[in-house]
Amino acid sequence: RYEPTWGSLDARPLPAWFDEAKFGVFIHWGVFSVPSFGSEWFWWYWQKEKREPYVKFMEANYPPGFSYEDFGPLFTAEFFDPNQWADILKASGAKYVVLTSKHHEGFTLWGSEYSWNWNAVDVGPKRDLVAELATSVRNRTGLHFGLYHSLFEWFNPLFLEDATNVFKTRKFPTSKSLPELYEIVTRYQPEIIWSDGDGNAPDTYWNSTGFLAWLYNESPVRDTVVTNDRWGAGSICTHGGFYTCSDRYNPGHLLPHKWENCMTIDKRSWGYRRNAQLDDYLTIEDLVKQLVETVSCGGNLLMNIGPTHDGRIAVIFEERLRQMGAWLKVNGEAIYGTKPWRAQNDTLTPQVWYTFSPEGSKVNAIFLNWPVSGTLELGEPQAKLGETQVKLIGYKELLKWVALGEKGMAIALPQLTPKQLPCQWGWTLQLTDVN
Repeated sequence: RYEPTWGSLDARPLPAWFDEAKFGVFIHWGVFSVPSFGSEWFWWYWQKEKREPYVKFMEANYPPGFSYEDFGPLFTAEFFDPNQWADILKASGAKYVVLTSKHHEGFTLWGSEYSWNWNAVDVGPKRDLVAELATSVRNRTGLHFGLYHSLFEWFNPLFLEDATNVFKTRKFPTSKSLPELYEIVTRYQPEIIWSDGDGNAPDTYWNSTGFLAWLYNESPVRDTVVTNDRWGAGSICTHGGFYTCSDRYNPGHLLPHKWENCMTIDKRSWGYRRNAQLDDYLTIEDLVKQLVETVSCGGNLLMNIGPTHDGRIAVIFEERLRQMGAWLKVNGEAIYGTKPWRAQNDTLTPQVWYTFSPEGSKVNAIFLNWPVSGTLELGEPQAKLGETQVKLIGYKELLKWVALGEKGMAIALPQLTPKQLPCQWGWTLQLTDVN
């Protein structure tokens, strides 16, 4: 049994499926998808920080006295088809999905009894969006279903009262935040609880260790559930399950603890933005690079999309997800279930990243630029004459190579037309019998 202490909870081994999965999709959806302007932090930037673009946007487009709460009924989700979402998620090659069940605005995407009249069943879609997506994902895909949940809420009077009392009172977590967490776990049995938003309050205020002890000991998902590290001020990158450390975290070197790089296809926002320009979206080349760098350094990539208020996954997001799936269809064996190799990237040629497949003891060298010369030089592998074999994933013949001194090898790539290439945006060489 796990005790409600970090010492005990941090000793829990991470369920193996999470490390093997490598790639997940994050979905930021909520009332912020209605103004769909600037950022999912719209309410805070407009009301609290009174940032000029947000104030002007409201003055120009909404009547005086219009409140953020008035966006609630406009969150309509009339085009939300959970089966279609599930099919897109499956096509992306992702092995898990994390949906924002509640962001810092406090609006729950399920009919929470602790979020009276500020949830998707009472207001707006009048639908349990969490239940619908969970059902479709489980019926149509093999993906693990996860939920993001914000501990704090920007403008909840109970939270503001506790904050004024320097968190000596605990009205908000006991009546709102914790009951919601127990509710989503019991009701939807998510295999990931992606916590966020500590409001500068310590984990003792949130009773995070108490909740996690219940989650790991008694909850219906106790054996399979994974959690992140955002459980109160000071816990990030220190306590919990896998580490996120910061948004868009990509250290570029091997870490001793399992970690996740959560990042967004839209460089400027997690929620949908109607005012986004094409240049604001990462290209598929950018995304493949992020995936390969992250996995070679022992991390998972959690790639975010923001659906529209009416429930659509914008075609640009769908295209990026399907492109990622097309790339993984060819190169998945160099990603899923791999372990970091002794070198993460090559010393001789830039933009070459390594992973190791324990099955068959294969070293995977993923290269993002096809060399003009037709020869790829690798500084890291130690090849063995007459034993080492080199294969380009998706191409039948074995490739010819020569050793470069003590360490390193030069590999002759096949001369292929663009149509003959096994894939685009990055290729994998599989090396067997190397030191």
